[in-house]
Amino acid sequence: MASLGALGRALTTRDSRLFFSGSMVAWTGLWMQRIAVSWLAWELTGNAFWVGMVAFCDLAPAVLISPIAGAIADRVDRVQLAIWTQVAIALQAAAVAAITASGHMTIAILLVLEVVGGVAASFAQPARQTLMPGIVARADLPAAVAANSLCFAVARFTGPAIAGPVIAAWGVVPAIAANAVGYGFACLSIALLRVDARERRGHPASASLWREVTGGIGYAWRHPGLGPLLLYAAMGALLMRGVQEILPPFVERLFGRGAESLAVLTACFGVGALCAGLWVASRGRLEGTVRIAIFAALAQAVATVGFVATGWFPLGMLCGALIGAVASMHGISVQTLLQSAADPAYRGRMLSLWGLITRAFPALGALILGGLGELFGLRLPTFAAALLFLGVFAWGMTKLKTIEAALEGQSASSANR
Repeated sequence: MASLGALGRALTTRDSRLFFSGSMVAWTGLWMQRIAVSWLAWELTGNAFWVGMVAFCDLAPAVLISPIAGAIADRVDRVQLAIWTQVAIALQAAAVAAITASGHMTIAILLVLEVVGGVAASFAQPARQTLMPGIVARADLPAAVAANSLCFAVARFTGPAIAGPVIAAWGVVPAIAANAVGYGFACLSIALLRVDARERRGHPASASLWREVTGGIGYAWRHPGLGPLLLYAAMGALLMRGVQEILPPFVERLFGRGAESLAVLTACFGVGALCAGLWVASRGRLEGTVRIAIFAALAQAVATVGFVATGWFPLGMLCGALIGAVASMHGISVQTLLQSAADPAYRGRMLSLWGLITRAFPALGALILGGLGELFGLRLPTFAAALLFLGVFAWGMTKLKTIEAALEGQSASSANR
């Protein structure tokens, strides 16, 4: 991983400034829409299950789409793919805002539109991230990965901080419309990039798309470090991330608060993620990154238990910040290891698997948690998920040395040459 000096270098070029400014604006709009849509689903139904279903419909398309999207990103013009997928996200946001403003929004329509947005986002994620090696020097790539995650953390703070007062004053429509504007700006920033031609396209199509999809999954499965690390991350996302995806029921039922407190709490997640992300980026070495990824997930389970165990909002804010911090440490570490160790020919497919983990597994976790929350209350299912994760952590510890040797040793260095 890179020092703060390298982090600064990764942000000094024209193309990196365009790329990360576009990311910041788009993700700020994205978080505004996420808060607004989650609150809209709660207003339409008053049911935690349907709030979880909305999150599921947004994130679950990654199960089918992400592996295909990664294979496509490895064989087409990544700039054009990034532009058109972001156009689709902007149009989806505009449609949600327009239908809601007209008074015709229903939970069924919202679910359909969230599926559309989820499909577009599943294609956009690997398309955007595979562009980074083409806009920064190879030595600064880990810093660019950290900068990408930090942009997301900042947006996770600023988006909800803006969305809360906007929703309280004018409703959800302006907050959702802001995402359409944000992704419109992101499309323009991508179009202006001067991406290295060698990185703009992955490789000529040498096999059927299906064979490339299965080839990417097989590559991850056979890799002694990437396979276990991705599996560990997937189980953590399934068991621990559901709370973050269905916050409105927690805010109202555990703390007895409304939309402004939802925005404050989500901003706390973002502040924690930003602070921890800066620390991870400042370490200046790859050694120890696997341990951060493994132990940060355990810390997330502990912080999540603390969050649902209290009904005192200030303590909930503190636990939310801790959840955001350790989740950021885990995410940046896993992405850095992926970028460092993966064969360049498989980079898009490995990043798409990471996209699947960060979208589909939290979606499934949110759906399960929302359903069980209606039957047993929100606390008991969350405690059970944390208990199950202790078993996952124990398994991860048995694989720790193997993963470290594969991803932090000579093999990781040679794979990136």
